[in-house]
Amino acid sequence: QVQLVESGGGLVQAGGSLRLSCAASGRTFSSYNMGWFRQAPGKEREFVAAITSGGGRTYYADSVKGRFTISRDNAKNTLYLQMNSLKPEDTAVYFCAAAWGRYTVTAADYNSWGQGTQVIVSV
Repeated sequence: QVQLVESGGGLVQAGGSLRLSCAASGRTFSSYNMGWFRQAPGKEREFVAAITSGGGRTYYADSVKGRFTISRDNAKNTLYLQMNSLKPEDTAVYFCAAAWGRYTVTAADYNSWGQGTQVIVSV
């Protein structure tokens, strides 16, 4: 399995931007489809975005479409989430996850998870 470590979270004002990174260990990162999820206090973990192993296809939750961009650099074993026009409702812990063989929005289909990085968007 691949090990994942997120970074880049923090406190930002509404309308601002952040870029999250997810560093993967292991030589098989490029074989995994990847996703970002988030979990706000008292809420279920929800899908944010997904990207195929080669980076050719992406998919977004309606709530972030047009504001967030998922990308990956397989040479650097790193997944990214560029978040623009942030809103207070984007406040959550953000997790990256790896899925072997599936391009999916379902958390249960992901095999490996990072520990999460906190994003707080103030009004």
